[in-house]
Amino acid sequence: MTQAEFLNIVMPFKDKVFRLAKRLLVSTEEAEDATQEVLLKLWTNNKKIVNYKNVEAFSMTMTKNFCFDKLKSKQAQNLKIVHSNYQDHNVALQKQVELNDSMDWVGKIIEELPKQQKMVIQLRDIEQYEFKEIAKMLDMSETAIRVTLSRARKTIRQQLTNTHNYGIK
Repeated sequence: MTQAEFLNIVMPFKDKVFRLAKRLLVSTEEAEDATQEVLLKLWTNNKKIVNYKNVEAFSMTMTKNFCFDKLKSKQAQNLKIVHSNYQDHNVALQKQVELNDSMDWVGKIIEELPKQQKMVIQLRDIEQYEFKEIAKMLDMSETAIRVTLSRARKTIRQQLTNTHNYGIK
């Protein structure tokens, strides 16, 4: 496989790999390193990746596994999961402050979710993968993915509602 062919296959989802790594590792530098490592592994095995039906799903799985290994290492004990991709520039200042506050709360709530729920939220709601693709990446059934996603969203909704109501029910 030529370098141009490889780039044509990999470039469309390179940013998704980075965003997943950033979601898991938080640090931009760590995410860049992880992305580079995954792309290097893909390039090293470029003759094999032609045989994969979905190179994107394979690389997302590689990214997930690489990041989990990194998080388990002693060097990464202080890393945490945060989401800060959303910005809306067409909103009044007060509304912007409220949106930023809500997004901060959602990030904190997601940080507290179990690892599997974090992954499903990231892959479905942020990266917009189909249930079938997520099931393949995480080695789970589509039903289990739907249940996990539902539970994660419910937890986020409940905690965000409690936060906005100042804990008053």
